[in-house]
Amino acid sequence: MLRIAVPNKGSLADTASEMLAEAGYTGRRDPKDLHVIDPQNDVEFFYLRPRDIATYVGSGALDVGITGRDLLLDARGRAREIEALGFGDSTFRFAGPPGRFSTLEDLEGTRVASAYPGLVDAYLDEHGIAVDLVPLDGAVESAVQLGVADAVADVVSTGTTLRQAGLEIFGPVLLESEAVFIGGPSEADGMETLLRRLRGVMVARRYVLIDYDLPAGLVDEAVKVAPGIESPTISPLRDPAWVAVRVMSPRKGVNQVMDALYAIGARAILVTAIHAARL
Repeated sequence: MLRIAVPNKGSLADTASEMLAEAGYTGRRDPKDLHVIDPQNDVEFFYLRPRDIATYVGSGALDVGITGRDLLLDARGRAREIEALGFGDSTFRFAGPPGRFSTLEDLEGTRVASAYPGLVDAYLDEHGIAVDLVPLDGAVESAVQLGVADAVADVVSTGTTLRQAGLEIFGPVLLESEAVFIGGPSEADGMETLLRRLRGVMVARRYVLIDYDLPAGLVDEAVKVAPGIESPTISPLRDPAWVAVRVMSPRKGVNQVMDALYAIGARAILVTAIHAARL
């Protein structure tokens, strides 16, 4: 069986489990379950701390997993990113007392606190900057105020938490992170099927089907508005002056596309959600 590591808690857990369910897999029903077998799909799920998943997969104990790119890089192991999954976005930045730091070089010789010491250490080594890293498990923004660090490296969304702690963001972005599908040193049987299904879920979430009727002479104009992934499907109607068109279109902005098609002359415009896809 393919052994799959899934986050058991945290910001990635629910969406990862939802993606797997949409991909046709049977996961845990009880949040306390740490191991679930799906015999129909020949897979085993192991529900683990997100921070540990890259270690298990990199060691070969498990075949594949879902975790954050930040956690993958922080582990500094043998696991490798295979595919970005399009959720769990986060940005890593440096922050310090207002006016004290302005560039990355200003960190030289200072104490930097982070819950991701491996990631930060690798980044600073790459830029030739030596610091005293202070590993913390959480509440990193309090490290400066409590006197254990001069600056911090942490996840930034709006920056509100850092500002409330009296810190300002400076320097370049360390990392743009999101949920990723990872694999070990070697490819496992069944991995391609899982990956194909996850890609299908991402397509289904990003696209919809648009069906509409259109005067045959306006097809070229309508295709410019909604070209589809490859090209639209065009079928004849009983009235030879009209055709039926079906096209995949991005979910985002679909109402504007419908408005544009209607303005051209399309009628009976219908939008349908995609529940599964293979491209």
